[in-house]
Amino acid sequence: MATASLSQEITAAPAVAALRTRFGDKLQTGAAIRSQHGAIEGMVGGGDPDAVLFAASTEDVAAAVAICAEHRFPVIPHGAGSSLEGQLAAPQGGLSIDLTGMNRVLEVNAGDLDVRVEAGVTREALNAELKSHGLFFPLDPGANATLGGMAATRASGTNAVRYGTMREVTLGLTVVTATGEVIRTGGRARKSAAGYDLTRLFIGSEGTLGIITELSLRVFGVPEEIASAVVQFDALEPAVEAVMLLMQMAVPLARIELLDEVQMGACIAYSNLAEFAARPTLFIEFHGSPAAVADQIETVRTIVAEFGAGELQFATRTEDRTRLWTARHNAWFAAKALRPGAEAFATDACVPISRLAEAVAAAKGKALDSGLVAPLVGHVGDGNFHMLLLFDPASPEERERAHALSHEIAAIAIGLGGTATGEHGIGLHKLSSMEAEHGAPALGVMAQVKRALDPLGILNPGKTVPGLV
Repeated sequence: MATASLSQEITAAPAVAALRTRFGDKLQTGAAIRSQHGAIEGMVGGGDPDAVLFAASTEDVAAAVAICAEHRFPVIPHGAGSSLEGQLAAPQGGLSIDLTGMNRVLEVNAGDLDVRVEAGVTREALNAELKSHGLFFPLDPGANATLGGMAATRASGTNAVRYGTMREVTLGLTVVTATGEVIRTGGRARKSAAGYDLTRLFIGSEGTLGIITELSLRVFGVPEEIASAVVQFDALEPAVEAVMLLMQMAVPLARIELLDEVQMGACIAYSNLAEFAARPTLFIEFHGSPAAVADQIETVRTIVAEFGAGELQFATRTEDRTRLWTARHNAWFAAKALRPGAEAFATDACVPISRLAEAVAAAKGKALDSGLVAPLVGHVGDGNFHMLLLFDPASPEERERAHALSHEIAAIAIGLGGTATGEHGIGLHKLSSMEAEHGAPALGVMAQVKRALDPLGILNPGKTVPGLV
């Protein structure tokens, strides 16, 4: 068993036995599988589940949760495993419900620009299905995440500056509640004033209020023209100021990503981008008609020149654009290659666009003071940036410095009117930032919602709202 004491093992045994009777070989208790489903980045002792259920349907999830409720056994939903804030850990043991087998695209309604999918469908698989319809799903967090997990963490990614986050593109959900009941929220209409907005209550709830098993999502027509550009700067501050001006002028960019000189150097080495220098760099993508894209490019060219940027280097062929964005998406692996054997925390601050330069400068200063290698990347068009804090996993002192720096960066963002997490969520990592961001009264309301929907406290316990078990 994965739990830490004999009393916990005895408590877990009846639940695991009941689940085994119901699900047979769909339930796995091997140590390697349990460890894989409890793994989280940058933390020690997050905890493994006692068992893993490979669910094949909403009915499987509902039956499993009902059994777990009867035995007061924790339940942790699991998608592709890309969560970064400890959402997948099982500090109290319990059942990890793996949803990756629920991977069917159930409906494509091309005329209404919406789809219905199971929670285990990945964003890449959905886009492969949509390609023949001339449609695409724009949210791109980098990892090939499952759509249920993206909704549960309110994910966004590189295209959010134009297309929004999971909050904006999700029309409705199928959710299994803490009692094993199945409910459906929202609908296919583009707006509704009918009752409480339960869809957005569950989006970002990280599996603590219910388990998402199906989603209805907005999709979009593939743009007539797509172009990518890379532009480099001599220093970080003018690069950030150029982004701020572009956003304040409402230039309709699809993506605008910032890499500092440390991260760009890492990507050059890792992805063989020899044509670039290790300097602060913007990766930009333009969507629209040929005329609209040309106008956007000219506006960007004019503005970045005001801040001393070099020439824009373009990629219009699909393979060239893919190469550039693959290099950007491999930033995590490139950064870790700067210090082989290192582990990393990924910070996730987001601030109002007018405070972005101040936030980035303050975060870079704190990183310098820490003595840690900490490359910076960001979806800066919406004020969101990440620092990857590299530390020696064998050094408790370095791990503590990384923890402390992540909290300092969160505090900087909150102090500037922003948030400790723009897209990764709270999980276990960021519980300590919640009161500073929301205040005790608001946290009290969150706790009331949690207790109302999960009175036994079995749904992903210990996550998202501090002070709850």
